Amino acid sequence: MRDFFRTLTGRAVLVTAATAVIAVIVTSLVAVPVAVRSVNLQSRAELMAKTALAEELLADERPAARARIAERLRRDDIEIYLIRRGAPDRGGLPERVVTAVAGGDLVDTRAMLDGRPVFIAGRPLTGRDAGVVLTQRASTGTAARVFGSVWVALLAGLLGGVVAGALLARFVTRPIERAAAAAGRLAAGDRTVRISRRGPAEAARLADAINQLAEALRTSEGRERDFLLSVSHELRTPLTTIRGYAEALADRVIEADGAAEAGSTMLAEADRLDRLVSDLLVLARLEAADLPLDVTAVDLTALVREAGQAWRSRCGADGPALAVELPDAAVVVETDPGRIRQVVDGLCENALRVLPAGAPLVLAVRAGDHEGVVEVRDGGPGLTDDDLAVAFHRGELNRRYRDVRAVGSGLGLALAARLVGRLGGRITAGHAPEGGAVFTVELPYRTRTSG
Repeated sequence: MRDFFRTLTGRAVLVTAATAVIAVIVTSLVAVPVAVRSVNLQSRAELMAKTALAEELLADERPAARARIAERLRRDDIEIYLIRRGAPDRGGLPERVVTAVAGGDLVDTRAMLDGRPVFIAGRPLTGRDAGVVLTQRASTGTAARVFGSVWVALLAGLLGGVVAGALLARFVTRPIERAAAAAGRLAAGDRTVRISRRGPAEAARLADAINQLAEALRTSEGRERDFLLSVSHELRTPLTTIRGYAEALADRVIEADGAAEAGSTMLAEADRLDRLVSDLLVLARLEAADLPLDVTAVDLTALVREAGQAWRSRCGADGPALAVELPDAAVVVETDPGRIRQVVDGLCENALRVLPAGAPLVLAVRAGDHEGVVEVRDGGPGLTDDDLAVAFHRGELNRRYRDVRAVGSGLGLALAARLVGRLGGRITAGHAPEGGAVFTVELPYRTRTSG
């Protein structure tokens, strides 16, 4: 039973039953005094009306008529007192009642006679110091009878509350049970589960949330599969090269004069593997929010100038045409210089992979209204509007272009987006005026600088 009342159904039944019982009790506490008062007022009004019969009894000279009226009054448990010359025909009446009636006043009151509560109604008669008084025992046990009937109402209220609670609980818990079942199927790996939007508005919102979660999980897992395929492909390529050269060396297919070239190729492929594994590690730590950052004041102008010098040698005479656009003043922001240089190098490496000889590659710095801005622009094949929407999703561009043009592992842009986000900045992709793609990194100022 304890476990039942821990459920929503049990609590709904308990609350509705208790509400019904309390409502009956409160109604009874209000209604009983009103009912008792109403009964007493009615009895006193009837008793006063019957004083007219008593007056008729005394005025009628026929013994039979007087006996008939007297008998009718006695059947109603009414006692008759006659007052003549200011005195009652028998004792027991309160003195104030006798005085009032003898003085010509109507009396309608309640008093104690012989230790019993009675209603008293008096009416003066024609003639001086004369009148008639009727007494009737006050009803007792009225309140008890009313309260006695309350138990029936309490029982009915309790049963009604239990039934109403059960129906309410079934109505309320059905959407929750459907959501729980759907969540269980989602946990078991079923991404096709959906819930109908039946029931009240809250149930519809719950169904929408579960359906959106299922769709988000399906999309996320699809991207995860595509990403793993991309990474597997990127890992397999250098491993295949290394394995091929290693087997050739082991089988002495490569002579001594070709060993140096084979070693250089294997070293380059090993470096490629190392970069890929490092990017995976950094991305995993970023998503786990445990990557250490060394945030300090950084002059973006100096940082990009150094990056330009490094990449100028990599572009070479037969490579892209590198240009560096820098402002005259320093642009100082709060960031991690090593991580921002990692972002810039990654963007340059992506551009270098697709740029033909002589195509422009531009590194630019400018001071924005609220942040320092770094741009990497190129004159390569660029990105479509659809590509821009998913440019920073892991492996998405790799999946789209692996069979079209040279692509990386698909980690670089995702890594750049997460790094910049952790540093409190923002990175966006767009169309460059040079005809290719532009990646814009915005970083918050340390101190507002003038351009």
